[in-house]
Amino acid sequence: MLIGILQTGHVHDSLVGTYGDYPSMFEQLLAGKGFDFATWRVVDMEFPTDVHDADGWLLTGSRHGAYEEHPFIPPLEDFIRAVYAAAVPMVGICFGHQIIAQALGGRVEKYAKGWAVGATEYDFGGKPIRMNAWHQDQVVAIPPDAKVIGTNAFCKNAALLYGDRVLTVQAHPEIRNDYLDGLMVARGPGIVPDPVLEASRERIGTPLDDQLIADQIAAFFKQPRG
Repeated sequence: MLIGILQTGHVHDSLVGTYGDYPSMFEQLLAGKGFDFATWRVVDMEFPTDVHDADGWLLTGSRHGAYEEHPFIPPLEDFIRAVYAAAVPMVGICFGHQIIAQALGGRVEKYAKGWAVGATEYDFGGKPIRMNAWHQDQVVAIPPDAKVIGTNAFCKNAALLYGDRVLTVQAHPEIRNDYLDGLMVARGPGIVPDPVLEASRERIGTPLDDQLIADQIAAFFKQPRG
């Protein structure tokens, strides 16, 4: 099964040499689960020609806001709507979670209560799942076809499921603790409040449930569809 990665941002220049860019992080997350991968750098205006160029689509995180004016956002929203109409399975992470919701009728805003950073626990249908977070923007109104499958007190719409067509997650199952530590140094100061960074550093090393989400993503892509 070929997964098309729609790259919506780039890893910070100081980190890419050590950790690679977002597509390689997702390839590592989903390694050994029977997928092949191809990447389109939509953030650089490199788009697929057809929604069937891959068997499933995965949208990455980004430093950009879904509501901001960037050249790649309108054609990306058009592509998302076309993928959805064609019932090709699609997964979105962080920015991907947000831009899919926005394209399909939801609303994304900069959250007034600030940032979520580092190891964060979410309730997935009564099951606690912990992932690293890095976001201030949130989906504040969900599309008509979406239902909430993951939540916590800070992020109400933390994971969404749109039937068998779309699965999205606000947090970052692809971000490991060593990368998070580097990200806090490279991008945190002056952007994320110091108390939030300090609290996140204290939680580094907390066991994460990323492979549970990786398994869920893999099962979603592979599930039978009419």
